[in-house]
Amino acid sequence: MKIKDAFNNNSIKVPFFAPEITNQDCKMVLDALKKPLLTDGPILRKFEDSFSSFVGSTYAVGVSNATSALHLSLRALGIGKGDEVIIPDMTFVATASSVILSGATPVLADINYDDLNISPKSIEKSLTPRTKAILPVHFAGKACDMDEIKRIARKNHLFIIEDCAHALGTKFGEKHVGTIGDVGCFSFYPTKNITTIEGGMMTTNSKKIANHVQAARNHGIMKSLAQRYTEGKPWEYDVTEAGYNYRLDEIRSALGLSQLKRLTNLNNQRRKICEYYNHRLRDQDGIITPAISKNDSCHLYILKIKKQANMNRDKLFKKLLKNGIRTSVHYKPLHRFSVLKMKARIYDKLVFSDKAYHEIISLPLYPQMPRKIQDKVIDCILQ
Repeated sequence: MKIKDAFNNNSIKVPFFAPEITNQDCKMVLDALKKPLLTDGPILRKFEDSFSSFVGSTYAVGVSNATSALHLSLRALGIGKGDEVIIPDMTFVATASSVILSGATPVLADINYDDLNISPKSIEKSLTPRTKAILPVHFAGKACDMDEIKRIARKNHLFIIEDCAHALGTKFGEKHVGTIGDVGCFSFYPTKNITTIEGGMMTTNSKKIANHVQAARNHGIMKSLAQRYTEGKPWEYDVTEAGYNYRLDEIRSALGLSQLKRLTNLNNQRRKICEYYNHRLRDQDGIITPAISKNDSCHLYILKIKKQANMNRDKLFKKLLKNGIRTSVHYKPLHRFSVLKMKARIYDKLVFSDKAYHEIISLPLYPQMPRKIQDKVIDCILQ
């Protein structure tokens, strides 16, 4: 298929994802557009407060996307040139890019075959005297084994930065992910459990880290825009360290605030869709369905297709696409990208990330997905 046809194709009957934007979302966005302050203002503060309350963190800092949240978190923890950060081999490239942008070196660890999360055993094999942090990714909305990761971190005096881009609404035991390590980083990209179109959030229980990220997201300026225009001369502020333009504006904050109010319902809808996929696809020859628990946010639904004489993952992808059903693969392992071949280090064999890569396929999943559309996807697979 030609690239130009990828998202403008009349033959696509079942999209991989369809965002849910309600009338209330639109109203809150339009109301925000009528305010005199369009960035770094009171709506962002309200979104941050609501978000920290939802996940149970002391602080939440809104930023332009999850990549910037990761980048600022690494910087706030003093991680940079000469340091190593252990990340899973199977994740979106932004996880590795944020480490590279900080000046540190990403170290690629293997995953668990069953849940696709980073393997604690592989983390231990990847430790060196240069290791400064572990960056686990809660893959597809299922929490990593944070007890084991915390044990390794404590034993080796390491920071933990949780990549929660897939995991808004995910819990590990009684705690929401993003509140277990030193920082958590969330994404509000259009396909995520809530969206601000582009946007992200950093959570932490450390005032020092929160203050650092708040300043660094805004060029290193030590006052917010509202403070500068309500407390004396607006040009009288200090910059103690060079920062970035990683702000989250009022319009996107309004959309996030509106969507956050119905997140629990959205995640419940996702879970029901995933459970129905499992109900109809479980126990089929050549198919491995994912385990689903009440603590998962069900961001993605990923099947494993065992290679057989007449079928494999790539053949199934083509068959579904031919029938107007768009699917995807999450993800191509990082060690296969040219930039990571040059920039990353590997101390353990990446057996399961390579094995899973040839089998996984992500099926269409969005909260308002009709049952008859889901049946169309399932029937096509079962044929």
